[in-house]
Amino acid sequence: MKTRYIVFLLGIFLLACNDETTNNPPSQNPTDSDPVQYGVPFAGIPETNEIIMYEVNLLALGTSANLQGVTGRIDSIRSLGINVIWLMPIYPIGELNSVNSPYCVKDYTSVNPDFGDLDDLRELTDKAHERGMAVILDWVANHTSWDNAWIENTDWYTQENGEIISPAETNWADVADLNYDNQEMRDAMIDAMKYWILAANIDGYRCDAADYIPLDFWQQAIDSLLDIPGREIILLAEGGRKDHFTAGFQMTYAWDFYNQLKNIYAGTTATSIFTVHSSEYSGIPAGKHKLRYTTNHDESAWNTTPIALFNGKEGAMAASVITICMGGVPMIYCGQEVGNAGLIPIFSTSSINWEQNPDMLAMYKALLNYHKQSAALKTGTLQSYADKDIVAFQRITHNKQVLVFVNVRNSLITYALPAAVQQTEWENVLTGETVSLDTSLSMEPYSFMVLHNN
Repeated sequence: MKTRYIVFLLGIFLLACNDETTNNPPSQNPTDSDPVQYGVPFAGIPETNEIIMYEVNLLALGTSANLQGVTGRIDSIRSLGINVIWLMPIYPIGELNSVNSPYCVKDYTSVNPDFGDLDDLRELTDKAHERGMAVILDWVANHTSWDNAWIENTDWYTQENGEIISPAETNWADVADLNYDNQEMRDAMIDAMKYWILAANIDGYRCDAADYIPLDFWQQAIDSLLDIPGREIILLAEGGRKDHFTAGFQMTYAWDFYNQLKNIYAGTTATSIFTVHSSEYSGIPAGKHKLRYTTNHDESAWNTTPIALFNGKEGAMAASVITICMGGVPMIYCGQEVGNAGLIPIFSTSSINWEQNPDMLAMYKALLNYHKQSAALKTGTLQSYADKDIVAFQRITHNKQVLVFVNVRNSLITYALPAAVQQTEWENVLTGETVSLDTSLSMEPYSFMVLHNN
């Protein structure tokens, strides 16, 4: 009887240890075995040049500021032509020295209870996959909160005079800098990254502050993720280093392009955007891309929104046309599609009026869904035309051509058309109307045309 009782208790123990359906994830000990794969790996991962990304700030969803709130908006997101959803950090936020930043991670393998639980994340990924969309998480590998359990392993952190410090490159006093000379920490980080792919069936990561982390770690981590059977992984580095592509990232940030677009709206010659585009793509391996945007969570939280930056709805939409059509992977930040004018905080809850500016929403839907099916915009070569006030270019592949004109000035511009497109006929992508080009165009302030030869 005693032996049977011991066997019974052992069975209960083994069941508890192997129950991967629980909402309580395994500890962050690198010696723990990987969780059992939840669901079936998504078979619809887009090629990098096919990606149209949407960044979600969960805190901007008002009374639905949680994972269920994102799931509730999933069809609205899909209607934009989106095929990759990027969730800002979903993890518990540290409380010691905290400013309530989601990038201050207290536990790498738990869901912030304010956002829901593991089942809520699984439901979101399931619903996204059913609709042909991948889901990637924001990953914060450079630092942790001061009350993360890892802090007990002092050698896992950068120290000065025997004291753990914040990242030296920044003023982020709410976080503790991780030490990438420590292999145990690296292994724990990789285990944590693998956890969400297996336990929640997510499809990759946007990696925060990637430039601050050594190349050999990214190589080690990415190799480990790619070794997971039956998986394709989407990897975006928040960084500009070209060795991120060597490590295995498919995308890095187009900071220079974004900054130059701001300069053009401030008066710099329009032609300069082509110089920056060429510079950003110089030396990039085939199939790799820059992430192009007119705002993101940092810009809309701390600086300004496209509505203010680009002088109103028309200017903001014109800037988006350049960004979406010239090349790279287009990214939309939540609220951008409805012309949200106010700053969107990332340390506190806010609310977006999704009913505002339906004309702008319709324009984004038309433009992004066209991009989704246009081989010329995704893979075509770029033919640029020089002008100080009009951004003018073609994207060309085989017998398909897309011709774009954007007035980046708050004034009427008469634009002398390039000889190559004079006396030609096109279809307006956004209206379906036939457009016959003569020798010049009269372009209203911040107006644009996206034409194709259909």
